[in-house]
Amino acid sequence: MTPLNFDGDVVIVTGAGGGLGRSYALDLARRGARVVVNDLGGSAAGDGADASPAAQVVDVIRAEGGEAVANFDSVATQEGGKAIVQAALDAWGRVDGVICNAGILRDRSFAKLDFNDARAVVDVHLWGGINVSQPAFVAMKDNPNGGRIVLTTSASGLLGNFGQTAYGAAKMGLVGLMRSLRIEGERSGIKVNALAPIAGTRLTNNVSDDPSAPKAPDKVAPIATLLAHRDCPANGDIFMAGAGWFSRCFIGLTEGWSMPDNVTAESLLANWDKVTDETGFQQPTSVIEVSEILNRLLEPR
Repeated sequence: MTPLNFDGDVVIVTGAGGGLGRSYALDLARRGARVVVNDLGGSAAGDGADASPAAQVVDVIRAEGGEAVANFDSVATQEGGKAIVQAALDAWGRVDGVICNAGILRDRSFAKLDFNDARAVVDVHLWGGINVSQPAFVAMKDNPNGGRIVLTTSASGLLGNFGQTAYGAAKMGLVGLMRSLRIEGERSGIKVNALAPIAGTRLTNNVSDDPSAPKAPDKVAPIATLLAHRDCPANGDIFMAGAGWFSRCFIGLTEGWSMPDNVTAESLLANWDKVTDETGFQQPTSVIEVSEILNRLLEPR
């Protein structure tokens, strides 16, 4: 197999001071990428700041002969997002890839939701993805080869999880961001995908520092590397990965049931099995495709 080398491409990794982000940054650098290692260095709940985690990852990369710069700005603000991208432009004059990995957790059941905590979670995850991706997207539009953006979603957003309403909502919001960016970036050669990693990190309270551990972050890194590479085969997709397992997730639409005239709640209930039957499901990739499906149903028969 031909090695996936980055040949000096510039890749930003947020939240790269430890865990998954650190694994991503190291694998990218070892393949020749020039890496912006971003990490505010706060706690798992997003409190405080510490420059040492990002700086230490940069030291490892440089000791191995790679190129990297550290950045300590917060993804949670527009100014921070711009500064992170500017760090890449100042150092190397371009941005070829972004992996939006930074995250915090402040879990609380919905009935006991602290709205300040919820806003902080949404600011880091959803707005963090927007704050970093937007200036990177603009920079990538000037690249002859476009670029790649990887947004970090979660099984909690795709499927739900007790106590993670704000986190799950933010993570599913990133899927919506990804799908729209895929459409807007296509003509400029920008590919955008979402990754739902499963790994032991400080956020999950079961850190797996041993690379051979079942849920070691290193076992997720291969797909993050592939999605950030110029030969990335996907665009607008969602992937779940962990423990050496990789899977594509998708949004499906059943064939459904239609009654253009005189439909009632009662007739809908009577045909509910047809509405929910997954046989022959479709995978629309845009709102336009959904409209086309509906328009076909409205055609005279």
